[in-house]
Amino acid sequence: MSKFIRAAALLLASAVLPSCTPVDALNATVSSDDITIQRDIAFAPGPRGGMDVYRPTRSAAKLPLVVFIYGGSWKEGSKNDYKFVAAPLARAGMVVAVPDYRLIPEVRFPTFLEDNAKAVAFARAHAAEWGADPDRLFLVGHSAGAYDVMMLAVDPHYLADVGVDRSKLSGVVSIATPADFFPFTDEATIAAFGTAPDPAATQPINFADGKNPPLLMLHGDADDIVYLRNSTAMTSRVKAAGGDVTLKVYPGVGHIGIITSFAPLFDGKAPALADTVAFIRAHL
Repeated sequence: MSKFIRAAALLLASAVLPSCTPVDALNATVSSDDITIQRDIAFAPGPRGGMDVYRPTRSAAKLPLVVFIYGGSWKEGSKNDYKFVAAPLARAGMVVAVPDYRLIPEVRFPTFLEDNAKAVAFARAHAAEWGADPDRLFLVGHSAGAYDVMMLAVDPHYLADVGVDRSKLSGVVSIATPADFFPFTDEATIAAFGTAPDPAATQPINFADGKNPPLLMLHGDADDIVYLRNSTAMTSRVKAAGGDVTLKVYPGVGHIGIITSFAPLFDGKAPALADTVAFIRAHL
């Protein structure tokens, strides 16, 4: 689990469920009623090549398919930690796939992007088995995961390399997105991107060509991990290129508050879940 979300959940763990880990405590606040969860579906070889799939237990219609990619500075994180995001989306009428992907120092840019592209292609290929519509495909990501979904949306070759045209994406929700962060000045970005032969090719903002799928960018103005200027700059660049993008800024919300607000216990912090669901429904 990201150290940031771990810190946010620590108080909850000690005060409410002292025998649980912080992530267990956060996820324990989220009901599994009327949701079916399939664990550890392999989409690639190795211990980081599995995904969990959440879906409503009862649904007659083909549902939109959401692939959620978590953050963690490209160096940590687990699909097991994100029930608090996936279950509320499933309860809103979506099939949600949460893949793992390889992390630094095992890999560096662009391997984690390639892993997530493979996960998207696999989820789309198996959507019908899960009761989802492969032609209503959405990506959602937070932090490093927001970077990943944004790059898949604006740099078409990652998905094309696994047989998926980015035009097949119905929409992308990018939450607290690192979109314009060169030069690399912190430990995480140096480790993830510092060896890239062309640093410009690592930056989403350089790929804004106006041909992107609809984008919803969510950001808190109190984010001191990924600064709001990343999302404002990306929004301006996409608009200037003629692309479809909407930016919503949440006053007083930080980097962790914006994603933990998906959990019912913290949904008063920001309407990130409601805005994500509304965006998906509007683009079906």
